[in-house]
Amino acid sequence: MTIKTSPDTRGGDQSPASGRRRKQERRPRKGLPAWFVPYALLLPGLVIIAGLLLYPLFQMIVMSTQKVGLREIRRGTTPESVGLGNYEAILDNDLFWSALRNTVIFALFAVTLTLVAGTLVGLLIQRLGKKMSKLVIIGCMAAWAVPPVAVGVIWRWLADADAGIINWFLNLLPDGLSQALFGRSDWTAVPWLNDTLSIYTILTIAVVWQSFPFIAVSVLAGLKSIPSELYEAAKVDGSTGFRTFRKITFPLLKPVFAVLLVLSVIWDFKVFNQLFILAGGTTNRDAFNLSMYAYSEAFRSPPKMGSGAAIAVLLTLILLVVTFVYVRQIIKQEDIR
Repeated sequence: MTIKTSPDTRGGDQSPASGRRRKQERRPRKGLPAWFVPYALLLPGLVIIAGLLLYPLFQMIVMSTQKVGLREIRRGTTPESVGLGNYEAILDNDLFWSALRNTVIFALFAVTLTLVAGTLVGLLIQRLGKKMSKLVIIGCMAAWAVPPVAVGVIWRWLADADAGIINWFLNLLPDGLSQALFGRSDWTAVPWLNDTLSIYTILTIAVVWQSFPFIAVSVLAGLKSIPSELYEAAKVDGSTGFRTFRKITFPLLKPVFAVLLVLSVIWDFKVFNQLFILAGGTTNRDAFNLSMYAYSEAFRSPPKMGSGAAIAVLLTLILLVVTFVYVRQIIKQEDIR
């Protein structure tokens, strides 16, 4: 009588191949742990940001607490530490508050006009045909691609007292109309760039002219993501264009407008190149904004780079506070929803 033995089902397959598979499974894998992979991918970007942004920011903060002048730069000696002395001197200076006022008022008008103009152009492009919309987009992006220095030169030439197109165009108006609208009929050799108010008026127009294309393209990209069925339903209900924008377009594009608003505030608070060219340098101190004031303190003779760095730090803090408050309000509104 022969007895057949079957493999032990409790012990599993004991073949050499299965043993090799188990050894391979138990063998530790080579390479980075799974939890470390995302951080490893982010590391190169963080290193670049630290080298190009965080380190200069740290050096600026350190410099703002020191007395850095031409002697320290030439000799390479360690600057004298003055603590918060630079900040106290700046805050006690009336020029700082004048520059802050100019910065805030200019940013208020420039940001508002840029967002309104960009939104209107974005809505217009959406309604145009393919050929015309491409033509308008190319024209807008050409204005946006102009360097800020070139923008300042262009608008300084347009507002020139002797050869400017602005005075030439205003002289073409009928005397009665010009007198009724502006209170004068002769615009020959009007010095637009000698008065602070006219400088900032031209600066606002120049900045809006260059900035609204980015807003328009961003709004247009957001409009493409809104389902057309919503507009068709609103049209069937007899909704007007403004009501459709208020009830459908604006709520759905609110995150886009939030980002554009923050970016516009940051950009317009830091405007320097256009203002420097339009004002003719640092001679007109009444036309200073915070960027011009920081440049004047840091590079005029004698240079006070510690004071200039302190003004830059204060400008950075103001932008951080404004951005933080606005983003916090957005988050609260989203939580309520």
